[in-house]
Amino acid sequence: MTAFFYGLLPIYRSGFCKLSNRDLALFTERDLVGWYSGFFLISGFCSILYELVWLRLSMAQFGVTTAMVSIVLSVFMAGLGLGSWAGGALIRRQGRRVGLPTLRLYAAIELLIGTSGMLVPYELNLGHSILERSGSGSSAEYYIVSGIWVAFTLIPWCALMGATIPVAMLAIERAFPWESSRSFSYLYTANVAGALVGTVLSLFLIELLGFHGTLRVGAASNGLIRVLALMASKSVRRNEVGEQRQTANERVPTSTGEGSLLALLFATGLTSMGMEVVWVRQFTPYIGTVVYAFASILAVYLTGTFVGSRIYRSWNSERVNKSSLPWTLLALFSLFPLLAARPHIDLPGSLRLVLGIAPFTGLLGYLTPMLVDRWAGGNPAKAGKAYAVNVIGCIFGPLLAGFVLLPWMSERWALVMLSLPWLIIGVRPMLRSASAGFAPQIASYLLLPLVLLLFLASWSSEKQYGEGSKVLRDSTATVIATGSGMNKLLLVNGYTMTTLTPITKMMAHLPLAFLDRPPQDALVVCFGMGTTFRSLRSWGIPVTAVELVPSVPRLFGYFHGDGPAILSSPLSHVVIDDGRRYLERTSQQYDVITIDPPPPVEAAGSSLLYSENFYSVVRQRLRPGGVLQQWIPSGDAEDLAAVALALRRSFPYVRVFTYRPNWGFHFLASDRLLPNRTANELAQRLSEGAAVDLVEWGPQPTAEGRFASILNNEMPIDRLILASPSTPALSDDRPINEYYALRR
Repeated sequence: MTAFFYGLLPIYRSGFCKLSNRDLALFTERDLVGWYSGFFLISGFCSILYELVWLRLSMAQFGVTTAMVSIVLSVFMAGLGLGSWAGGALIRRQGRRVGLPTLRLYAAIELLIGTSGMLVPYELNLGHSILERSGSGSSAEYYIVSGIWVAFTLIPWCALMGATIPVAMLAIERAFPWESSRSFSYLYTANVAGALVGTVLSLFLIELLGFHGTLRVGAASNGLIRVLALMASKSVRRNEVGEQRQTANERVPTSTGEGSLLALLFATGLTSMGMEVVWVRQFTPYIGTVVYAFASILAVYLTGTFVGSRIYRSWNSERVNKSSLPWTLLALFSLFPLLAARPHIDLPGSLRLVLGIAPFTGLLGYLTPMLVDRWAGGNPAKAGKAYAVNVIGCIFGPLLAGFVLLPWMSERWALVMLSLPWLIIGVRPMLRSASAGFAPQIASYLLLPLVLLLFLASWSSEKQYGEGSKVLRDSTATVIATGSGMNKLLLVNGYTMTTLTPITKMMAHLPLAFLDRPPQDALVVCFGMGTTFRSLRSWGIPVTAVELVPSVPRLFGYFHGDGPAILSSPLSHVVIDDGRRYLERTSQQYDVITIDPPPPVEAAGSSLLYSENFYSVVRQRLRPGGVLQQWIPSGDAEDLAAVALALRRSFPYVRVFTYRPNWGFHFLASDRLLPNRTANELAQRLSEGAAVDLVEWGPQPTAEGRFASILNNEMPIDRLILASPSTPALSDDRPINEYYALRR
């Protein structure tokens, strides 16, 4: 996989030369080459910082749907590929005519990239405002318009990022032509190292500064690169090769087998990025759904890539590079996650990631720069083209895995399908003569038995839930319904979302009973097992449910025997969409909106359903006097204070009820005073069907008893806020609940 868009790091010294012991102010020509490593370490940090933050800002503006996330990531990578290809093509045609010192051109590009940190948030916000005013109705229209806007917003900046590779290679070629034959792998290694540090550091920056503050750090870092590049240009300028001198392009022999090298580069991007989608589903049961879990996958990926690329830089054996043995090993390593994700192996999640992912990514880290070096030979134009081909594979890989393979087969078989190109290449030495080499032929003969052993030793994780369980797959997630009686569970990607509990019934009955008028309708965000939806329907009113994962509502009948009949009613309406995006797009208002974000409270993306920005949208979709019911699982003092403050700043009237100690909180919020009703008065407001539904699972036998258990546990909202008075209100910019590593 190409990892140019990942990274940040301290100044890193490696590659072409070793630093001398003389004073750092006195640079030899070889010392000057080390500057380029520093540039790309910092540049890589900026790139991954922008990617992570821009993705999250786009999710807040346009939705958290799988399609929207795919659009943003594809646009980002397409911009990188376009910039690399266009930059290389421009150098090929105009390289000798560029009078500006190349490092100054590079410095100018980095300065432009830095401005994106300031401009992109405003561009995305403008696109959101335009879409709101346009009132686009259908999802297809919304995706088209928002996708076009994201493309116009991000592609120019991403193209500049992609162009830095051929420009830097041109600078090395002009100033140090004897060092240019492997300049791609030199910059690649530095960039991946920066990516690794940036993956971790970006999380801390977001926690401390928020998304906009983190972007300012990225912009400042691009500015630092510009200053350093201008400083280096004064020392490098005297070394630059003039127009009359022979260029490295003319002296480096072109590679053979060019078509096959490009095909391999495409395949590395396709399979590695496709596998990354599969890995997320495979390892979620062991690492969880928080941002740090997903970052750990990326960190292991990049660590392996960096180690592999450093081995290539330090130990570049021509015999090994032309051997088929690495490809045979790649085929074997690609299936290691089958064993590492086996449920009955007792290993911590982090070790599962290392054993399952690192061997494959480490070998890719060796092979990818090797392929580009062989193809380009230091030629910036050819390197730009090779990078673009690899990026095209990176774009198609997640689309293939997420929208074609995973909706129709298990993660186990999806991984096998993505491994097929390497399995085919891996067995090729079996068909060759002895000239293929003894070791590759032996490895090739052993490959198929080892692959079969790995496959048989692994098994689909769904089997652990028993034959009565139901498994559904779609482009968003693998959904499992399992258990019997009151012990039924709903799992999404192997992580437990909810159980059958009276808490979810109270999410419906409590706000409806507090309403100052007979309810007309209600909305529930996050369908889950459908318990809250079912309880709302027991009032005999129209109810709309919004669910992000398409397969979840299809399991309603597994958890509730009357589920299919309820769904078939003309009063029931289920929408597959991001809840926030639905509220922003619809013009309908409701008497009650109840929200139950997926657990835990720290889950990645959950802050978009807890933020002050979200509550401002909710207020517009509540009729005057309408009630918002927000459920929050127990979190730390900062989480609860941030959500409570966001609610209090969004609604003039908020009441808080605890279910049981450490079992979570019911927040009721409205623009009108919530009446101070007794348990008996609340019970009297229930319809006959609602009263039966409320006590169906106990624990109290009467509706009055159920309400009394809640009213007796009311607390002032200020108690939650004052538990952490310095914590700001939870907002889209400061997702307090998701980023918590430093404070904990």
